[in-house]
Amino acid sequence: MSGGLAINGVACVADASGALFLESERLLVVADLHFEKGSAYAARRIFLPPYDTAATLARLARLMLRYAPRTVVALGDSFHDVRAGERMHTLDLSGIESLQRGRDWIWIAGNHDPDAPAQVGGERRAELRAAGLTFRHEPQAGDVTGEVAGHLHPAARVASQSGSTRRRCFVTDGARCVLPAFGAFAGGLNVRDAAFAPLFGARDVIVHALGRDRVYAVHGSRCLAD
Repeated sequence: MSGGLAINGVACVADASGALFLESERLLVVADLHFEKGSAYAARRIFLPPYDTAATLARLARLMLRYAPRTVVALGDSFHDVRAGERMHTLDLSGIESLQRGRDWIWIAGNHDPDAPAQVGGERRAELRAAGLTFRHEPQAGDVTGEVAGHLHPAARVASQSGSTRRRCFVTDGARCVLPAFGAFAGGLNVRDAAFAPLFGARDVIVHALGRDRVYAVHGSRCLAD
């Protein structure tokens, strides 16, 4: 299940997978896919299961069936490093090609991937303006409106009667939104971390925490530090 949220007056759907969907534009947004993070760690002799790219692509494929987007925007750090394309399995490259077929696909530049690998199709952009919003990788400090960004991998620790739970989340004050990381191996930074202060300051925020099959809207005051 999904939940509704508005960013600078633009109605959006926050999906429990961590993707954002603008129904009026048929535009699907995902952040921080970090393809080939597992193989990057393996090169440093830190061995993780080598299936993160395939798992992330499978989740993306389910979103294509659910929303049939006309345009997909990947908000940077889609590839864990600049050589990720060289390490990708041919089946995963074919999987990306299949997902791109029949729709526009825009790779926003990130700090991990200033340019998407030559092995994949799609348009490369530094940022994108669409539907009255600005889509970029790293959120800008200060009083910015209409911004949709990634980079920070927000996560919320939420108090409950039985203790607390920590989940990836969207975080928004209604003027801007930072998306959770979508990648299978991507971590999360607590929304109470100082990195979020330049974006939201003392303003009220709502986190939309990802549950197993739905999104839970929680006032920022209920979020705990780690």
